[in-house]
Amino acid sequence: MKQRTEYQSPPYLLSIHAVLASQKVDPEHGLPHEVVKQRQAQFGANSLKQDDTTSVLSLLLSQTKNPLLIILLIGSIISAYTGHWVDAIAIFLIVVINASITFFQEWRAEQTLAALSKMAAPKAVVLRDGKASNILAEDLVPGDIVKLKAGDIIPADLRLIENSQLQVDESALTGESEAVFKTTDEIPHEPVLAERFNMGFMSTHVTNGTGVGVVTATGMETEVGQIAHLISQAKLAKTPLQLRMESLSRILISVALLVVAAVIGIGLLNGMQTFDILTMGISLSVAAIPEGLPTVITIVLTLGSRKMAENNALTKRLASVETLGTVSVICSDKTGTLTKNKMKAMSLWAAGNYWSFADAEGDDAGAIVDSSNTPARITEEPDLRDMLEMSAYCNDAVLTDTASGSTVMGSPTEGALLIAAATAGIYKQDLEGHSFKTISHHPFNSTRKLMSIHAALPDGRECLVVKGAPDVILARSKFLRQDGKDIPLDEDASKEVEQVISGYGEQALRTLAVAYRKLDASGFDPEDPEQDLVLIGIHGIMDPPRREVTQALAEARGAGIRTIMITGDHAATATSIAERIGLKTSPTQTVHTGAELDRLSDQELQQVVKHAVVFARVTPKHKLRIVSALQENDEIAAMTGDGVNDAPALRKSDIGVAMGISGTAVAKASASLILLDDNYATIVKAVREGRRIYDNQRKFIRQELTANVAEVSAILFAFTLMGSDAMLPLTPLMILWVNLVSDGMPALSLGLEPADSNLMERPPRARSENIFGDGMQQRIVLRGLAIGFVSFAMFAIALNRGLSLPYAQTLAFSTLIFGQLWHIFDSRANWTLFSKYPFSNSVLLVAVVLSATLSLLAIYSPPGNYVLGTVPVALNHLFETFFIAALPTLALSGIKEVFKFRFL
Repeated sequence: MKQRTEYQSPPYLLSIHAVLASQKVDPEHGLPHEVVKQRQAQFGANSLKQDDTTSVLSLLLSQTKNPLLIILLIGSIISAYTGHWVDAIAIFLIVVINASITFFQEWRAEQTLAALSKMAAPKAVVLRDGKASNILAEDLVPGDIVKLKAGDIIPADLRLIENSQLQVDESALTGESEAVFKTTDEIPHEPVLAERFNMGFMSTHVTNGTGVGVVTATGMETEVGQIAHLISQAKLAKTPLQLRMESLSRILISVALLVVAAVIGIGLLNGMQTFDILTMGISLSVAAIPEGLPTVITIVLTLGSRKMAENNALTKRLASVETLGTVSVICSDKTGTLTKNKMKAMSLWAAGNYWSFADAEGDDAGAIVDSSNTPARITEEPDLRDMLEMSAYCNDAVLTDTASGSTVMGSPTEGALLIAAATAGIYKQDLEGHSFKTISHHPFNSTRKLMSIHAALPDGRECLVVKGAPDVILARSKFLRQDGKDIPLDEDASKEVEQVISGYGEQALRTLAVAYRKLDASGFDPEDPEQDLVLIGIHGIMDPPRREVTQALAEARGAGIRTIMITGDHAATATSIAERIGLKTSPTQTVHTGAELDRLSDQELQQVVKHAVVFARVTPKHKLRIVSALQENDEIAAMTGDGVNDAPALRKSDIGVAMGISGTAVAKASASLILLDDNYATIVKAVREGRRIYDNQRKFIRQELTANVAEVSAILFAFTLMGSDAMLPLTPLMILWVNLVSDGMPALSLGLEPADSNLMERPPRARSENIFGDGMQQRIVLRGLAIGFVSFAMFAIALNRGLSLPYAQTLAFSTLIFGQLWHIFDSRANWTLFSKYPFSNSVLLVAVVLSATLSLLAIYSPPGNYVLGTVPVALNHLFETFFIAALPTLALSGIKEVFKFRFL
């Protein structure tokens, strides 16, 4: 077993000297070659462990565990034993076809850990034996000294020991959209992952600056390795569809075994021949099992999956198509899902006046407007113009135009200022050399929390342009720009500025202040130049909500679906966004942090999630606990996400929803559904489609099982009413024909039924809801018994008329076929066939005509006669079967319409 690095305290709580001492490494020379070899043997490769994957052969063999297929396989073996070779081959082929379809439905390699490995840096610059070399990242060991620069992927977890303007994009790991400014200082208290500013984490990206770090964890001991471990522990939950199909299988098997056992017992008591008893047992087992049901369900789910893909929702697991229709709560990430994941200037305060952007939450900022929504005239607002010019000039980001629009290179926050200035026609490249000429540059760092540029103005004077944290700028300012003049920043003016800062904070806006200093002959202190500043304004910036999300949330609420925001961001920011989009609408909806969750037991969390609307500052383990608590409350939980940190919860949830544009490969590999447009509204459309599919599943399950009850009851009527002289009214191959062709095709067309108008006004279905609810079980039994009885009656009447056994069986066969074709128009209606327009589903009409035509060919063609054992019948007898077969459906539906019996 590989050993892990041990610390008395986590490395981010230790000083640089203490971390280096614990690793026994000299930062100027790195590890000696001999020590590296020892540690490679001790700690293993710096890579993520790959779990063994299921082989294709194992997956194929697992299909034989399907109990429905096992019963059919036994029937095939008995048919071969009794010499019914055509029956045996036909039943065996049905088993093979169903097993193959299920195999291809489930066959997909688990790519989550492989995707995690691909995220790891392939190379790293490391200092060993006093020399820097470029090595494979998997060869790193704890104690290695690693050098970082912009563009690098951090190859392992590092404690930073040198830092020069280092910024790291950790959004895939923490969920926060803004790049993190790094430091080398020890942290005095236990921070959450997103606030470990002196650490670099494996698989995150360096966006700016340079740094040096000492490796503190490799492979599965890294933060991303811990997530990989959580993913491997979070098993895929069975979908409601899979649970219902398992329950249905148990019911069908129990019924089949009971019926076959009863028939064998009665047959033995009546002295029937063993051969006849086995033949009847085969027929009953085939009749009791809906052979076409797995195929029909798979095809309908596939069609639903294609329709979802047309609406930008790509399903990876077919069963998830139906699961969407059962979702009762959506756990949504904030960044990139509810918001745009694009920092934008929402408003600004310039020299005492408030300004905003007409289309701040749209794709473009829009015109700058005042408090009365009047567009600003930049030429007539010198304070506003100067502030925007300084914001664009004192800026390290670059704004470039592409075919798809403006793109920011650099800090998203600084890019938001460039876009804001561009709305007023002010561009950084136009200012350089014209309005300002740079003399020196004082870059931003996490200690100073500001940046400044020493510039020469066109009139020969010099100035210092400053941008940074408002509290820092305010503390360094002596004047306030107002009406083109620099007035003293007295106590009243300072309070006004503080109110602006706090007001923006309450709106979850990140703030940046802009200031300047006119330089005289005395110049400035180069060690601390930003003194005696003139504050000109403050920007309010945020990652704005998606425009569609408010309506989508309202639709979800109307469908009885709760949405919970789960984010790594601050609670205040998350709460403000939740209120802005209409997610948090009452005081009873609670907001919680990861620190609170650490104090709650699992039982207490189950109570908390009933009212929670926001969970902020959470870790991957917290997300797993939240999803588990919801599932313990019998909720069907969907989890949306795009980062590595979301992957374990995506896998654990009933349906994981990954972002297709901004999502990491790990999130996509862990999810069941991928949103190709990263649009929360697409989830609502997918839920609607899932509900439609569930409704249609009930319709074709009702149709299929009614046919099975009719087939079983026809045989049982013959067996019980004809005594020891009982004869089969239907052969096994006739039953297979009904199940797969004459009934299977029309039943499949029920999957294309349009959605009911009130579909999104119903509450979500419970996980434990019986698919036979609302009287469907009684309707299946009663309609099936009625169709089975008239089919047996035609068989018995034909024998009483002295007609041959094949002729009588053909009449029973045609009666059963026509009975199912009449019944399908009743199955598609929630009440009766009289309550729904019969021609609204053109595919169904075509399927009914095609089914009837093929069945007539089975009766009147030599191949059909040979395979099924049918014989051509007189046309008057055929018309008799057509009208008699209509009686069960028309009579029972009529009684239901008149007397309002729900069970009919």
